[in-house]
Amino acid sequence: MTQGFLAKNPSVLIFLAALALFTLAVTLLSHAYGVSFLSTSFVKTLGKTLCLCLIALAMDLVWGYAGILSLGHFAFFGLGGYMIGMWLMYARTEEIVVQALSGAPLPPTPEEIVSGIGTQIFGVVGGSEIPWVWSFAHSLPLQLMLVVLVPGLLALAFGWLAFRSRVTGVYLSILTQAMTLALALYLFQNDSGLRGNNGLSGLQNMPGQGAVTQDQLSVWFLWASALALGLGYLLCAWVVSGKFGSVIRAIRDDEQRVRFLGYSVESYKLAVFTLTAIIAAIAGALYYPQAGIINPAELAPIASIYLAVWVAIGGRGRLYGAVIGAAFVSLLSSWFTGGRAPSINLGFYTVNWVDWWLILLGLAFVLVTLFAPQGIGGLFDLWQGAKHPKRRGAPLGPDDGSFQEKEAVE
Repeated sequence: MTQGFLAKNPSVLIFLAALALFTLAVTLLSHAYGVSFLSTSFVKTLGKTLCLCLIALAMDLVWGYAGILSLGHFAFFGLGGYMIGMWLMYARTEEIVVQALSGAPLPPTPEEIVSGIGTQIFGVVGGSEIPWVWSFAHSLPLQLMLVVLVPGLLALAFGWLAFRSRVTGVYLSILTQAMTLALALYLFQNDSGLRGNNGLSGLQNMPGQGAVTQDQLSVWFLWASALALGLGYLLCAWVVSGKFGSVIRAIRDDEQRVRFLGYSVESYKLAVFTLTAIIAAIAGALYYPQAGIINPAELAPIASIYLAVWVAIGGRGRLYGAVIGAAFVSLLSSWFTGGRAPSINLGFYTVNWVDWWLILLGLAFVLVTLFAPQGIGGLFDLWQGAKHPKRRGAPLGPDDGSFQEKEAVE
């Protein structure tokens, strides 16, 4: 079955081979295992970019293939980061507390250690008690389960309520954005149990790995991110290549017709929404240990809008397009906003790219939407000689999320 799938989808093998070569090249150019050509910070940037490519895959699956424009998937991304961040912060703080109490005349009791952990973590918000949401923070396996369960259950509950009410189009997008905003506002509160505006910090320090340098950790996370992206791409390609993929594309293009044919449209939508939320959470769980910190601002609705822009620029409805768009825009954003792009002195005004980047991004999104709706991925279609179906300009479906003729390919 796997051989048949790969034979019918040679682009998957090409993508996986390119990803493997990229990972190998970065490893050989790194400080830890190579010729020290790439800095540790840049290796971390590349690792984080791979995580953003993974969440872009999830966005493309839910929007490009299922026609659900979700403006809340970064909420699941952030929740995945919070779940793994709780364990990282708890375990690292436990090491510090145990080491600090080791010089006491009497060995510390478990209660004293827990009290010290609570004071160290929550003293910044005026507390010392460990909230109930940290009940499993001491266990890595349990927190890894929560990385999947918490965002997955939230997506399942939200999707069930929204889809059974047959909310579609822009109204569904507004609801997903409202969910993200509500979650962010809740996490901003100090009594949320997640340190409010301070968020979780020090996540780049791996517990029990004190002898491992950041150079090595950056490459390890790059490997993990590349593996997750490869498996995610393989999963998404498998999903869209079979009958399930045909049904969700049909829902995207003409939901009412699919419903009249006897398919449970709501079940398909719910499955895609939940699956992509879990993929986004896994991407967040790998991203934030490389970033070193997570706070509620990461869940702001604007982040999910950026995600939609990445997929649109890369070319929605094409998995490789989503990856290209996320990698291209995120790396370009790091270059412009990191102060590495030289300012341009016009005499009467100095163009500072840090201030102008968002304007450039918005302009690029508008231009792509108007003149190149297939995005960067459309260049591959031109190279392969793909043609548009002749439908005399008719839309391919009545919903706002459906493809138009100029976006579709055979």
